[in-house]
Amino acid sequence: MSDNTTNKSAGHLLSDVMSNVGGLVRNEVDLARAEISENVTKAGVALGLIAGAAIIALVALNVLAAALVAALTDIGLEAGWSSLIVGTALGIIAFALISKGVNDLKLSSLAPTRTVKNVQRDAAAVKDAYDDK
Repeated sequence: MSDNTTNKSAGHLLSDVMSNVGGLVRNEVDLARAEISENVTKAGVALGLIAGAAIIALVALNVLAAALVAALTDIGLEAGWSSLIVGTALGIIAFALISKGVNDLKLSSLAPTRTVKNVQRDAAAVKDAYDDK
């Protein structure tokens, strides 16, 4: 009977392990979905920054034309210098927005890093549990 009891205990242990692993996998999949959804939202914001930079670049063309007229009448600067100053300032802003947007879209920022860490931690815990037995 001792042998039968041992088999039942081993069978019960295996059943418990499989149940726990199944629950763990479901939890990790749910975490991965949530993290990917969060990262997709960040990518949407990054695309918004790029779109904003494109709009500012288009507005810059209008401002450059207005700066030429304003420079001649208000400040007395040469039209070329006024246009250069305004165009340079807006160009720097557009460059900063595009750089930020492109940087936020890198694949490494979209990866579910918390899920990867949790899976590694869980795998180590399972390995340790089996090593102890």
